[in-house]
Amino acid sequence: MKKRVVVAMSGGVDSSVAAALLKEQGFDVVGLTMHHWDACAKEDEGEICHSNTAVADAKKVAEQLQIPFFSVNFETDFRQQIISRFCAEYFAGRTPNPCAVCNKKIKFGLLLEKALELDADYLATGHYVSLAEKEDRLFIRKGDDPQKDQSYFLFTLNQKQLSHCLFPLGQLTKQQVREHAIRLGLKVAEKVESQDLCFIPDGDYIGFLEQEQGSEQLNGDIVHVSGQVLAHHQGIYRYTIGQRKGLGIGWSEPLYVVGIDPVKKQVIVGEKEHLSCSEMLVEQCCWSILAPMTSFKIKCRIRYRHIEVSAMVELREGNRVKVVFDTPQEGITPGQAAVFYADDLVIGGGWIQ
Repeated sequence: MKKRVVVAMSGGVDSSVAAALLKEQGFDVVGLTMHHWDACAKEDEGEICHSNTAVADAKKVAEQLQIPFFSVNFETDFRQQIISRFCAEYFAGRTPNPCAVCNKKIKFGLLLEKALELDADYLATGHYVSLAEKEDRLFIRKGDDPQKDQSYFLFTLNQKQLSHCLFPLGQLTKQQVREHAIRLGLKVAEKVESQDLCFIPDGDYIGFLEQEQGSEQLNGDIVHVSGQVLAHHQGIYRYTIGQRKGLGIGWSEPLYVVGIDPVKKQVIVGEKEHLSCSEMLVEQCCWSILAPMTSFKIKCRIRYRHIEVSAMVELREGNRVKVVFDTPQEGITPGQAAVFYADDLVIGGGWIQ
């Protein structure tokens, strides 16, 4: 019998091509789209709700491919597990990474459960990664296209989740995916790729936070690392580590945000040398390797577009590790993911504390 694959279809070109390629390979393909957030933005013709549009586009592609199609509503779960955390992190002076959380809790959590209810063997997505097996363990492997590699966002997946995953685009470039879409005549072949969070399509995360939580709650001072008060700010959630633009401060040298103190409601700024740090604590760690018992060398990536660097991981109590870099790194940001690699394999990761 054919293996059944449920494809998480977002209405974009990547997941659409993933579904089409799997059908060409002989799988029994089912399309499944999650309706999780009615993020609406103003357009010339009025208001457009992106979640509804994504479902409609995915349905059209499924009809074109002649595969069964279902949609599920995860709005309540998405608000509770993603939106609430996103807001809470910013108001606590941290910079969240909602995509990595969504992958664990929603896409490869609730959506995978729904796929298994449909008697699927696998859940497939349009992520630019591959799966690798080593010593009876499954690992996320970097995508072959370095500009599209999404391994950083999938470090949370456990062995059970990985055993039910397929990633058809891992060995393709974005251009090759577009070419497949054109070859297949898919309606979304030229669809523009979104660069923003799915629930903030206009990119105005400050406006979103104030709409969700209210404004003027966390006003305070902008303070130099020397202790000198330089200016007043209108909310710590407006700032992130490494930020230079928008400070509005005249100084002899360029200033950067080097720290945020939510208790004192302070944004701490300093010259560029104050951005560098040689170590950090990482919490809520998860591993694709068997749980490590000793310190060991890894490559570490501290944000999506960061090129991973050599470091030593030292285990701590409470599912935490201390990461000591071979060379100091700039812009280590609490709330972001720290992902650990061995060559091109993700071996673990956690959240920068």
